[in-house]
Amino acid sequence: MKTLILNVDRDDDFGRKAKIKSPIVGIKDNNEAANKLGQADPEDSDLNAIFAAISIYNTYIKDKKDAEIATICGDIKVGIKSDEIITKQLEEVIKVTNADNVILVTDGAEDEYVLPIIQSRIKITSINRVSVKQSKELEDTYFRLLKILEDEKVKKQFLLPIALVFIVWSFFILLGMIASGFGAMLLVLGFYLLIRVFRWERKLIEMWEETKKGLIAGKISIYTSILALVVLIAFCFLSYNSTFVGNYFPPDAPLIPALLFISNIVWGIVIAGLIAVLGLALDMYIRERKAPWNYYMAPFSIFAFGFISSAVFNSLYYAFKYWPSKFDVDVFLTLDFIGYTITGILIAVVGAITHHYIKDMYITKEKKLEIEEQTIKLVEKN
Repeated sequence: MKTLILNVDRDDDFGRKAKIKSPIVGIKDNNEAANKLGQADPEDSDLNAIFAAISIYNTYIKDKKDAEIATICGDIKVGIKSDEIITKQLEEVIKVTNADNVILVTDGAEDEYVLPIIQSRIKITSINRVSVKQSKELEDTYFRLLKILEDEKVKKQFLLPIALVFIVWSFFILLGMIASGFGAMLLVLGFYLLIRVFRWERKLIEMWEETKKGLIAGKISIYTSILALVVLIAFCFLSYNSTFVGNYFPPDAPLIPALLFISNIVWGIVIAGLIAVLGLALDMYIRERKAPWNYYMAPFSIFAFGFISSAVFNSLYYAFKYWPSKFDVDVFLTLDFIGYTITGILIAVVGAITHHYIKDMYITKEKKLEIEEQTIKLVEKN
């Protein structure tokens, strides 16, 4: 029975550093390979492995046992390509040496991934793992961490938020805004955690895909949505200036500036909503050749929201203006509050009624045209 002392170098350190072609078969060639690698990189862990293999081989020969020694190497791109090369070289070595069993020698946990490949082709009688004693536990931890970090789920759940935080913070540091950068970093991390909690990842991906398709196809709604977002952001800044610049608010009443801010931004939301809806309606009418009935009620609803919200938040602001010393109920009885509220309700009602009647008339007309077309086709056939 012939035993093969097999040393495995999965990432091909012998080929890259010592310029040695593998497989390396025989004690003479393995000794030369060890010396060349030792001169090229004396700290390489594969050097320990090949000397361990040589030592085992010498022990077998001393005991007058039939043995042979060989070193096989993979590729720097550890994975499928590396394992394919190792498989090919292993079959070549087994054919040349006529070995019946193998003593596997490796320099650490990574090389042992080839264990199933070797077991499927020849019997393994022993595994000798060689590592520097002081670094054995560290090496195990290192390879386990590498394996964990290769997992796509781990990358998305842990590495992605860390990368986002670093990018945002470094951007603000370059601008000399360290304090603002810390706030922006917490904001980004908060949004990420919110998306993870509510599982919005798929929806965001779908939105991104729709945006790309829209840009390629030239959808009007994409551009109107961007314009609506710009308008909304601009109104946020304007509302912030109108609320906080030149006004004093008691520190124990944070509700008052919040109400004023919302009151100032209401019509910005209305304008942005109308722009976005207009784009969606135009897309449906131009590209799908359909009447945009789905969006008919939207302008009425948005205007109704504007009037009612403006009345409510504006009145709430004036009611709480002198809080906690005073709460003014009379602001809800003014002509402004009543007029804005009634106007909003009337707009919503008019929109609902006209939508119902106009849609019915349009559908009736379409049906009549369809019947006429079918009648003409039947007459032509007969």
